[in-house]
Amino acid sequence: MNNIQNLLEEISQTRKDLLNHSIYNKLNNIESISKFMEIHVFAVWDFMSLAKSLQSNLTCVSTPWYPTADKISRRLINEIVLGEESDIDQNNNPTSHFELYVESMKKIGSDTSKIDEFIDEVIKSKSHKKAVKKCSIPNGISDFLDFTFKTIESNKPHIIASVFTFGREDLIPDMFINIVKTLNKKNETKIGDLLYYLERHIEMDGDEHGPMALQMISELCKDDENKWKEATEMSKKALEMRIKLWDYIETSLN
Repeated sequence: MNNIQNLLEEISQTRKDLLNHSIYNKLNNIESISKFMEIHVFAVWDFMSLAKSLQSNLTCVSTPWYPTADKISRRLINEIVLGEESDIDQNNNPTSHFELYVESMKKIGSDTSKIDEFIDEVIKSKSHKKAVKKCSIPNGISDFLDFTFKTIESNKPHIIASVFTFGREDLIPDMFINIVKTLNKKNETKIGDLLYYLERHIEMDGDEHGPMALQMISELCKDDENKWKEATEMSKKALEMRIKLWDYIETSLN
């Protein structure tokens, strides 16, 4: 527990800087939120790649099956993936949080053509780099994606788990949720799905997935000082990369 507390203390200022980012002052109407979502959706997407990378590292996803060594972490990541990849929408239909987000984009009037084209290319090429190039994804987005996939390519579960844990959507502050609630009262048909996504995702992160993710880091680092050092450095880096993404989105809103 002391190691987790030390990590949280080390990254606390960077996390505070992110939560107090000036972008939130500009997300005060449907138009600005719509534009925000068109870029933010890429972060919602690559989060799933981090989750599936952890599942690949910590569980057996091949045949013939065999029991992996870390019983606690494999249960934790399987429970997290279940919630992220196979949650339910407002009508109790199974869906991933990414798909839920894209549907809320459509309702609010966001342009989904870029993310749709990107996903099509990912399916075809099985490569985020090829999809980035083919779809001419701007550097402000591609830099964020490159950091995520370099993390995955490290093949170090404790590092991947750290970036996964501290790059989550519970980083969206209460201020933004309140703005969305206010707008929802004015135009529920457009923004109701976004509010459902935010409340559903943040509820699961705060009550279930967040504590699970912290426990997973502890299980993966144990008493290895070098692993804790790497976990702390990469957690902070994940927050810094999110700040850079927020900077880019804020510039796009001007």
